Amino acid sequence: MSGRRFPGEVLRLAMWSGPRNLSTAMMYAFAARGDCTVSDEPFYAAYLAQTETAHPMQAEILAAHETDPTKIILNGDQLTPLWYQKHMPHHLLPTMPTAWMADCRHAFLIRHPARVIASYARKRESPTLEDLGFTQQLRLFETITQLTGTPPPVIESTDIRANPGPMLRKLCDALDIPYTPNMLRWPAGPKPYDGAWAPVWYGAVHGSTGFETVEGPLPDLPPAYQILADAAMPAFDALSTHKLTA
Repeated sequence: MSGRRFPGEVLRLAMWSGPRNLSTAMMYAFAARGDCTVSDEPFYAAYLAQTETAHPMQAEILAAHETDPTKIILNGDQLTPLWYQKHMPHHLLPTMPTAWMADCRHAFLIRHPARVIASYARKRESPTLEDLGFTQQLRLFETITQLTGTPPPVIESTDIRANPGPMLRKLCDALDIPYTPNMLRWPAGPKPYDGAWAPVWYGAVHGSTGFETVEGPLPDLPPAYQILADAAMPAFDALSTHKLTA
């Protein structure tokens, strides 16, 4: 694609997802469309800088990405008519700017807490409810619903893996953008738009060329993690009542 800026209005899509939630695969799907720029967790470094939460590759993330949330540009021109922004709700701290959100169409990606916790704990032990973003995700969903008067679309990762084409079509319809089967396949390996944290978190998705097969039964969790999953379930259940179905 040439370096000429897209001359028309850029449609910004903000996808709000917790970690270990098929969120990177979804970002790859939108990047594969051919008409879409993507941004990978633009507030992650700022979140780490403000909270001083210890995360893998923290020094590398802080060095590679903008740590001042007021300097993160999410409403500028792009080379494409669509701009997909992958966001974690817990990265958007109360002190961070939110005016940019008015220019976006929002969607929410959810996954059962037991699956999230089992996957997350393999990369970073002893997560807390705050680390997983369930309560922040529900709070943000309610805020956007109040501001717009309409609940934004919710889609569950398990449903995408079970039926990727129809579910992505449903999502595109809900966002009022055209669906393309290009979203079902992408090249294996790292991507130029991956965040600096990719070597830790993106190993499985780098080995993929599309959405994986249907997920198995829910994992068994150790007692401490089961307590955490139980605490996350009310937010997950509330969001699930709004989810798209095939």
